[in-house]
Amino acid sequence: MKTKRLFSAILAACLTLALILPASAAGTAPSLDDAVQAVTALGILNGDGSGNLNLSARVTRAEFVTMTVKAMPGGDGVGQAAVAPYPDVPRSHWASGYVEAAVGRRLISGFSDGTFRPDQEIKLAEAASMLLSLLGYGPDDFSGAFPTGQLAMCQNLKLIRGVTALQAASPLTRQDAVYLFYNLLSAKTKEGAPYIQQLGHSLDASGKPDVVALVNGQMEGPVVVQGYGWQSSLGFTPNKVYRNGSAASLTNIQDYDVVYWNAAMSTVWAYAKKATGPIQALAPSSAEPTSVTVAGRTYAIESSAAAYALSDLGQYHLGSTVTLLLGRSGGVAAVADVSASAGERVGVVTAIEKTAYPDGSGGSYTAQTVTLLATDGQTYQYQTRGGYKVGSVVRAIVAGSGGEVTLRGLGNASLSGKVNQEGTKLDKYAFAQGAEILDVSEDRGAVIYPARLAGLNLNSGKVKYYALNPQGEIETLILNDVTGDAYHYGIITRFEEEGQGMSRYCTYQYDVDGVSYTLSGATRFLATAGPIRIQGDPASPEKLYALTAAQAGQVSGNQFVTGNQRYTLSDGVVVYEYRDGRYYLSSLARAEGGGTVTAWYDKAESEGGRVRVIVVK
Repeated sequence: MKTKRLFSAILAACLTLALILPASAAGTAPSLDDAVQAVTALGILNGDGSGNLNLSARVTRAEFVTMTVKAMPGGDGVGQAAVAPYPDVPRSHWASGYVEAAVGRRLISGFSDGTFRPDQEIKLAEAASMLLSLLGYGPDDFSGAFPTGQLAMCQNLKLIRGVTALQAASPLTRQDAVYLFYNLLSAKTKEGAPYIQQLGHSLDASGKPDVVALVNGQMEGPVVVQGYGWQSSLGFTPNKVYRNGSAASLTNIQDYDVVYWNAAMSTVWAYAKKATGPIQALAPSSAEPTSVTVAGRTYAIESSAAAYALSDLGQYHLGSTVTLLLGRSGGVAAVADVSASAGERVGVVTAIEKTAYPDGSGGSYTAQTVTLLATDGQTYQYQTRGGYKVGSVVRAIVAGSGGEVTLRGLGNASLSGKVNQEGTKLDKYAFAQGAEILDVSEDRGAVIYPARLAGLNLNSGKVKYYALNPQGEIETLILNDVTGDAYHYGIITRFEEEGQGMSRYCTYQYDVDGVSYTLSGATRFLATAGPIRIQGDPASPEKLYALTAAQAGQVSGNQFVTGNQRYTLSDGVVVYEYRDGRYYLSSLARAEGGGTVTAWYDKAESEGGRVRVIVVK
């Protein structure tokens, strides 16, 4: 009898071990940031009222069923169940509709006693079976007893990369669920296509879910802010707010800002970009315009409201002076009177040209136009009678009524000194709260914050203009190529050279922020390989400068560490993954995830330099 019991115990232990996945089965964990962004953008996982995702919390059966149904095409439209699906899931239960939908699709079933047990923790085996059902696999596709075949299939499909629950009976955390659903997006269905295609999205060039496209696809808007009524369009109180790409709060959003939102991510994005001037052209016609030209620049029209306002049915016509309210892609989200850009702004003249304008009566007139790069980082174009040259510092005053524009030249103000280590003072002058600082490099500019200048010595040649408020604090500062933040940075992916002397012919291929460019001709730049700084328009650059490589190291927070050296990362650092002989635009999270990591910087940090490009192999 003892021998029989001992054999039974050994057999039970073997069966239990058979349902444990090896630690290597989880594979290399994807970027948690990318996974969270993708899964929340699709509305599969939501945070609590404070936006906290509670990733360490355990997941119940009701919660995982809800996530699974939301991961199905049309799953976000499920409502309350028609009747109680189970005695312990009444019709009034918050997940009744999702349980009803999942059971109807045979993704999950109840227990033999007729209950569903919605508050019981979901186990890895149950979750794996549900996701495999979404991929089109059924019982006939697995060998062996449940759940051995299901877990083996999950491992082959790389569904459990990053998952910490490796036993069939292990409960899942919300972080485990994030990884499962993120991996599901790139997993192939039984028919052989990535599951993400069923949701109307795609993978990027590296075979990962295209997070940017996912967020864009689930984004709502635009809405133009006027007063406080716009917040009712959201239907939720956002936990995250960005304005012009920087973290902000709802109180920072101003009238005439263009707002977009993603309810699942509880996030709002606001943009304050504007273009002011006379309407010069509407294409292809004023009856159905898809683009508008204002002050020499053509903008795509991205909303039906803007298209109507600019059409022959709307209030604005050729020759009307308007303010275009630009959306996140730079297209026209809405149109307003010129008074929408009323106020004063200071900037640097980057271009002067003669421009033809329609007079509103079928004719045209020619006027000199100046392009002003202002301290708010935006570009404005105004008609002027002359007296200015490229590089001049100008104040533009736009009247609130009528929109008349007055330009006044400002003399270069001499200022030099050192910015303290806290980034709060330049020489003896403190920076005012909300000080506008523009660093100009050629015809581009970068809006920076005082902390970006901490510890730098600024001589008079580096300061083009400054102004003090009544308290004697710096409220406006225009710099001359101090930080290098305004330049484009990228990487040369191919260089070929044929012939010599007058017969030399060079071909460059390079990537800038995921956009590939090709440049051919007799010009041979000093840079022929690796990460670069681009001078001029990336499509037709004046020069390509090679960046300097640091030794291989690792990313730690906002720094790159190699040996005893630390290099600060640029806020806009570009990350490339080198794989199979090609460079793929990637994310900082990928650089933090391991591999051979090399950083490239433009100049010494004491001169304002930063790490601009990171390559992961």
